Amino acid sequence: MSLKKNIIANYFGQGWNALIGIIFVPVYIKYLGIEAYGLIGVFAMLQTLLTLLDMGMTPTLSREMARFIGGAHTPQSIRDLLRTLEVITCIAVALIIIGIWLSSNIIVTHWLKIDKLPFEVVVRALNIMGVIIALRFFENIYRSSLVGLQRQVIFNGINCVLQTTRAVGAIGALAFVSSTIDVFFVWQGVISLVTVIFFRYFTYNSIPKSVRHSRFSIESVRSVWHYAAGMMMITLLSLLLTQVDKLLLSKLLTLTEYGYYTLAVTVAGAIYMILGPIGQAFQPKLCELYASGNMKELATTYHKGAQLVTVTVGSAAVILIFFAHPILNVWTRDLELSARSYRLLQLIALGNFLNALCWIPYFTQLAYGWTGLAVKVNIVAVCFIVPAILWVTPRYGAEGAAMVWVALNTGYVLISIHLAFRRILKPQ
Repeated sequence: MSLKKNIIANYFGQGWNALIGIIFVPVYIKYLGIEAYGLIGVFAMLQTLLTLLDMGMTPTLSREMARFIGGAHTPQSIRDLLRTLEVITCIAVALIIIGIWLSSNIIVTHWLKIDKLPFEVVVRALNIMGVIIALRFFENIYRSSLVGLQRQVIFNGINCVLQTTRAVGAIGALAFVSSTIDVFFVWQGVISLVTVIFFRYFTYNSIPKSVRHSRFSIESVRSVWHYAAGMMMITLLSLLLTQVDKLLLSKLLTLTEYGYYTLAVTVAGAIYMILGPIGQAFQPKLCELYASGNMKELATTYHKGAQLVTVTVGSAAVILIFFAHPILNVWTRDLELSARSYRLLQLIALGNFLNALCWIPYFTQLAYGWTGLAVKVNIVAVCFIVPAILWVTPRYGAEGAAMVWVALNTGYVLISIHLAFRRILKPQ
C-alpha cells in the first residue's frame, strides 16, 4: 500500500473536517449559546470516557487488519474476528444506552452546574448523547478496520461527505427547525447511523471472500486477548491522564466557564488534526512491516514518521502558542471569548505538541506488540497527574489544569521516548 497516498488522503480528509470545524463552531455557539455549547464538551468527554467499554478491541482490530495485509491472517480468520467484535460491541452498546438513561438525572442534579438551560432539556440531551455514543462504537469498529486495511483513500472520501452533511445539516436544523441542543444532537444521531451503514459495507467489501460465512469465534478473541488486555490498560490509563481535567472542571466550573475551556481544547485540537493523518498512515504500515519481518524498512519508516511529525506539528504549535489571541479574535469575532480562552489555548497547544512527539514511538511499540512500557509509564503518570489536578484546579482553575497537562507531556518526551528507542530500534 502506498504510504504517501494514504498520508495525502488523510490530510485531505482531516483537513476538510478541520475546515468544517473552524467554520461551524462559531455558528453553533451563535445559535446555541456558550452554555449549550458546553454540553457538546460534556458529550465529547463522555464519549472518550466510555471508550473503556471497548476493552482494547478497536485498536487491536486495526492492528490485526494491518497484520492481515502482511500475511498473518487468512480471510476467514480476519472475518471471524470482525464478526466476533461486532457481537461484543452490541453488548457494550446496550450497557452504554441503559447506563446513561438511568444516570442522566443524577448527572444533571449532582454534577453539572447549569446557569440558564432548563433541567429537562439537559436531561433529554444526555439521553440522546447515549444513543449517539453507542452508534459511534460501531463507527469505530469499521473505521479502525478500514484504516488497518490501509483503505484510507476510500475511507477519507466517505468520511468527508458524511462530516460535511453532519455539519451543514446541523446548521440547517438549528436555523429552520429549532435552535435547541436537542435538535443538534438528534441530527448527530441520524448521521452516525448512516455512517455505520456505509463504513460496514465498505469494510466487508475490502476483505476477500472466505470459504464460509463469518461467525462468532471465541478462539479468534483468545488469539488477540493478551494484546487487547494491554491496550485496555493503556486506554484506561490514557483516559485518566487526558480526561481527568475535563471531568474535574465539569464539576468545579459553571457550564458557561466550562464552555470557554471546551473552546480552547477544540482549537488546540488543530494540532491533532495535523498529526492524525500522519499517525493514521504510519501505524498500519509499521504493523505490516513488523509482521513481514522487514526490520530495516521499519526503522527507516520510524525515522521518517518522527521527522515529519516534528516539522509539521511543530510549525502549527508555534503559530497557536504565539498568536493565540489574534487567532481567537478573528475566528470567533467575540472579544470576551478570546480574552477568556487564549491563555488556555497557549498552554493546551504546548502540551499537545509535546504529546505529539510521542506518537510514532508509541505506534512502533504497538507494532511490536509491546504494550508493557506504555502501561508502566502511564501508571506512574496517573500517580502524578491525579493529585496534581486535585491540588491545582481549586487554586488556579482551568489554567492550572492546563499547566499540569504541559508538565505531564514534558515527562513523556524526556523519559518514555528514550526507553522505547533503546529497545525497539537496534542498529540493523
